Amino acid sequence: MQTTLCLDFGNTRLKAAVFRDDKPETILTIEKEDKATFEKILSDYQPDYSILSSVINHQQETETLLNHHTRFHRLHHSSILPFYTPVSKPETIGADRLALCAAATHLFPDSNNLIIGLGSCITYNFLNKNRQFLGGAISPGLEMRFKSMHHYTALLPLVKMDWNFPLIGYDTKTNVLSGVAWGMAKEIDGIIEAYEEKFEGLNILLTGGDTLHFAPLLKKRIFADPHLMFKGLYAISLCNR
Repeated sequence: MQTTLCLDFGNTRLKAAVFRDDKPETILTIEKEDKATFEKILSDYQPDYSILSSVINHQQETETLLNHHTRFHRLHHSSILPFYTPVSKPETIGADRLALCAAATHLFPDSNNLIIGLGSCITYNFLNKNRQFLGGAISPGLEMRFKSMHHYTALLPLVKMDWNFPLIGYDTKTNVLSGVAWGMAKEIDGIIEAYEEKFEGLNILLTGGDTLHFAPLLKKRIFADPHLMFKGLYAISLCNR
C-alpha cells in the first residue's frame, strides 16, 4: 500500500489530503507553514510520495523537507499532465487550474468539461473532448467581493458570509449577503449557459470550499465535489513518478 501526500497551497488556506493507494483517506487543514508542522504530518502519515500545488510564495524549506522524506513533485507547467495545454503562454497557467483539469480528465476523459473552482477567485476552466485545456475566465470570489464592497465605499460594513440569507434583504447586512451570493450564482449560471450554446455534451464540475452551499443556488445540473483539486493532484502525481 503506497501513501501519497497531496498539498494545495491557496491564497486563503493551506490544505492537504492523504491518499492510500487510489483513495483519499484524510483531509487536513494546515494552520501554519513551519518545519514542525510538516515534520508531524510526515511522521503521522509516512507518505511515500508527495506533490505540491502552490499559488503563493511558500517557504523553500517546505520543499526541501518533502524532497528529503518523500519522492516529491512540485506541480508546474512543465509537469507531465494527462491533458494538453495548447495556449500561448502555458507557463502562466496556475497550478490549481492544472490540478482541476487533471481531475476532469480522469472523471470524464472524452467529454467537454467546464470546471469551476470556488476560491479566492472563481476560475472557469474549459477542457475539450480532445483533452485540450483552452483557458477560460477568472472573476472575484466570495470574500473578495465582500472586501471590495467595504473597501471602496464609505459606509458599507465588512460582511461575513451567513448562508441563511434571504432573497430580499431587510437591512444592510442582508442586502450585501443577498447581492453577493445571488450575484455569484447567477454569474455562474450565465457562463454555463454561454458554454452550453457552443459545446455539446458539456459536463459542469464545481469544486472549492463553498461548493455544497453554492450548488443548491444553481439552476444547472452539476457534478459537485469539494475535493476535486486533490483528486487531480493525485492523478498528476501518478504521471510524474
